[in-house]
Order: sequence, then C-alpha cells, then structure tokens
Amino acid sequence: MTPHVSNTVHFVGSVCLRDQRTVLERLSTSLPSRLRRIPDGETGKRRNFLEPGPDAPQVHVLPVEYDEIAISGYDQFCKLRIKGVIPKGVRFQVSLPTPINVLGNLIEPSWRASVEPSYEKALLAALKQIQDNIPDTDLVIQWDLASEFAYLEGAASSPAWFSPLKDGLIERVLRVAAAVHENVALGFYLCYGDMGHKHFVEPKDTALLVEFGNAIVKGVTRPVDRLHMPVPKSRVDADYFAPLKQLDIGDTELYLGLLHVDGEEGTRKRIKAAAEFVAPFGLATECGLGRSSQAELDSILEISSKLKGPES
Repeated sequence: MTPHVSNTVHFVGSVCLRDQRTVLERLSTSLPSRLRRIPDGETGKRRNFLEPGPDAPQVHVLPVEYDEIAISGYDQFCKLRIKGVIPKGVRFQVSLPTPINVLGNLIEPSWRASVEPSYEKALLAALKQIQDNIPDTDLVIQWDLASEFAYLEGAASSPAWFSPLKDGLIERVLRVAAAVHENVALGFYLCYGDMGHKHFVEPKDTALLVEFGNAIVKGVTRPVDRLHMPVPKSRVDADYFAPLKQLDIGDTELYLGLLHVDGEEGTRKRIKAAAEFVAPFGLATECGLGRSSQAELDSILEISSKLKGPES
C-alpha cells in the first residue's frame, strides 16, 4: 500500500498500440478497477500529437477530424463495455490540444492571428459534435496544454501574436474550457513535451505549473475533475516539489506524472518526495506513450499495478 497515492491511475492520451480497440482493451485488463477514464490511445496519424510527417499535406483549417475519431473510438468503447471488459462507471476520454498548440506549431507566424478565430471555431464545432454524439456521463474532455508552457518558458520557436502573454494564454484556455458541458468531466494536462523522450525545456520546479493550474481552476465557471502535472524522471528533490504547497484547486483531483520506465523503486522515490508537499494525488504517466516502445508500455503497466492507494 502507498498511503499518499489515490488508487486511480491516469493515462494522458497516446499509447503505442495499433488501434483504438487494442488500447482500450489493454488498459482495462491490465489495471482493472484502477481507471476512472480511458483514452483511445491517439493511434495512427495522431501518435506524434501535432507533428506532421515528411509527406504531410498542406495544413487545412477544416476539418479538424477530432470528432470523427472520437465518435469511432466511443463505438469501440461501448462494445467492450457491453462485453464486460470495461467496467461500468469508467468514462471515455477525448484529449484535445488547445488551439495554440496547432497555431504555434503548424501555422506560419504571420498568419496565426488571422487564422486563430477560424481554427478555434472549427475545433469547438468538433467538440460540439463529440458532445452531441457521446453522452455527457460517459465523456471526459482533456485539454492538452504543451505550447502554453513553451511560450511561458521562452522555448517557443517564435514569439506569441498577443500580449500580455500569461493573461492571453489563460484567457484562451478558459475560452475553450467554457464550451465543455457541465456534466462532462473536464481535465487539464500541463505538459513540457516529450519529443525524443526529452522536454522542450527542463522545468526548474513546479512553481509555474502551480501558478498556471491555480489560475485555470479558479477561472473556469464549472467544476474541474482533475489537473495533471509532469514530473521529470530524475527529480526526487524537495526543490522541485516544494511549490506544490501553494496549489489551491479545491476538490479538483491532482495527478502527478510520476510513472517512468525506471522500475518501482524510482517511482516510489518520486512519490515520497512529492508527498512531503501535497497529498493525496493520483499516479499518471508524465506524457503520452504513443512514441514509446512496447517494452516501455509493459513496464509502466507493471509498475502501476504494484502501486496502490489505501482504498484498494
């Protein structure tokens, strides 16, 4: 038993398996009763989050396709639930990158300001389709926030097209969050990237994550189900976790990205370091697993199965 950890495990989004059904089945059977929500794995062309392949076509604002893929994944989810593979009460998670992640990575800098309203409208139209086709009580919307931290850390490839920076980022997050139905579970994934298993910049500590997370949870006009924060594999020091004392998110669940492929011992060290400053918290992968190997996925699932909270 791990006293500071809740019994639930959270998977961010992408998983290195061949299709949606395989992801849903593998996660459900590997961690029975430990999952409150299951992503479809962001398989196929979504495995690299936003990065276009070498033969990718020109980017078009419409359609964004998230709705078609989510509705297809939900169909697989329902079939597995009918068979008893996925327990009742578990929700289907749809992970969506906020507009700035697309605009800041795939649109030429000079066009970003003018494209932003059209892209945001298209994304919210896709969100509406998702919510029209998946019952609220079965659905989780997770907004993925990666480029937000690239801008805040000065690691973005070009300057933002708006100012003040922090207020503009928060305003844009709150705008898309407001479109999520009241009874749909809402989560936010704060991210420092994982291309080549490396962050775009190494976070000094959790201070910026705490500040941004507090602002989001306080700014939305509805409950936030959960907030996810990354934990680099090497960080077992108090300096990294100390700002978590300033976290003020009420009943929102906190998930820390403590699960890495370095065995149970390394994970327990990170749990112990975090628990000095915040508790309880759920276990999560630090980032998606779409670019991981099968062996790395197996390791994460094995570690997760061994670390259980007091309510297990």
